[in-house]
Amino acid sequence: MKRRFPNGPTISFTRAVIGQIFPSKHPLDPLAFYLGTARDYGDIAYFRLGPLRIYLLNHPELIRQVLVEQAPKFHKPSLVKRGARLSLGRGLLTSDGLLWKQQRKLIQPAFRHDRLAAEYGDVISEYADRMVSSFEDGEVRSIDDDMGKLTLAIVVKSLFGEELSRDAGEIGELLLAVADAANERLNSPFGLLSWIPTRRNLRERRALARFDEIVRVLIRTRRQSVKQREDLLSALLSAADADTGARMSDGQLRDEMMTLFLAGQDTTAHALTWTWYLLARHPDVEAKLLEELRRALAGRAPRATDLPNLPYTEMIVREAIRLFPPAPFFARQPIEDVTIGEWEIPKGSLVVVSVYALQRDRRFFPQPEQFNPDRFAAGWEERISRFAYLPFGGGPRVCIGNGFAMMEARLVLATVAQRCKLLLESNAEIAPKQLVTLRPSHAVRMRVEKRAEVDLIA
Repeated sequence: MKRRFPNGPTISFTRAVIGQIFPSKHPLDPLAFYLGTARDYGDIAYFRLGPLRIYLLNHPELIRQVLVEQAPKFHKPSLVKRGARLSLGRGLLTSDGLLWKQQRKLIQPAFRHDRLAAEYGDVISEYADRMVSSFEDGEVRSIDDDMGKLTLAIVVKSLFGEELSRDAGEIGELLLAVADAANERLNSPFGLLSWIPTRRNLRERRALARFDEIVRVLIRTRRQSVKQREDLLSALLSAADADTGARMSDGQLRDEMMTLFLAGQDTTAHALTWTWYLLARHPDVEAKLLEELRRALAGRAPRATDLPNLPYTEMIVREAIRLFPPAPFFARQPIEDVTIGEWEIPKGSLVVVSVYALQRDRRFFPQPEQFNPDRFAAGWEERISRFAYLPFGGGPRVCIGNGFAMMEARLVLATVAQRCKLLLESNAEIAPKQLVTLRPSHAVRMRVEKRAEVDLIA
């Protein structure tokens, strides 16, 4: 019996593949392509890219089947694992099956909400306050760069405590080299091989060697120490399987630390950058935010215990990552033939979800292009389908750090917004660019306008 395929677009192989490696005058824009395909073909679309058979899912029920109902039948795509394994090893993002289950079980307790709030909330507020104190009234800053430095400092402190805080600058350079190479490799249709001695690949290898040296020494020192520390490395070192007592090896610890580094820093930095951009373009939303901060904080630094009293702050963050999800897409690969909806999807195909397109679907979000934090007012979980809103993924592989990321974004937003107003230097719209994360097409330059202390009190 001849296999049926959903309808979908025809892609020029030359434009989509060769044009990515040798940029042409009109390269394929993946964001526009997925958004247009979802709107033209609906719940599921099929297309080919050379030998790859690709299914684009754009309906919560179909996505739920992949992420929950039939999750064991899907693994991370082999292309993605090959592209990321050099830097991430066999961490949570690249592992599957039993290894993934074991690692997830060991790591999960370190991300309990009560632990995060108690141990890292004040660190986030302190670092954000330190950053905004360095701003000069009237100066123009690249806020995307500031958010990157801030989230890097926070993740270094949270992962390693005081020991590596002095070395955050060097670690940032190492991460930049690794992320730069990973972005190129993961966004190349051919998965540009890491062994090719390009300048970028050589820079990545040097950076990884230095990072591994730093982490190896730190792990060895920590294993020999009896001092109690409150950071994620200590939590991972002490994590033990409840049934077997097994702990992570040094290699596993290294892979998970790199995974938490890369997944936790870049995504939150871009989420905050887009939040500042949207607030600058919507002064009415910023005014409501400031009113809430005055009422709840009266000028003092926020703490994690204040977050329940800052619902509008959370609504702003959730709406910002709806419009500009830090992880704009994800993919799965069936390890056997599966049926999703009415369609049979063969083993080895790629099943793609464009979170960017899904969260701009008017069926699930009326006036989807509008920035409207009120979508996430109390009760939003009942109004919005669970699998129509996926900034952190869903199912068993939902982002393990989503609680930390939301706490960090809200505390940074509350801290900085109290102290200053950020104004866009240009009225020109800044386009999003899809790499591994969703980032602005160019620097987001904003002018700092410090607030008077009297403006902070209700």
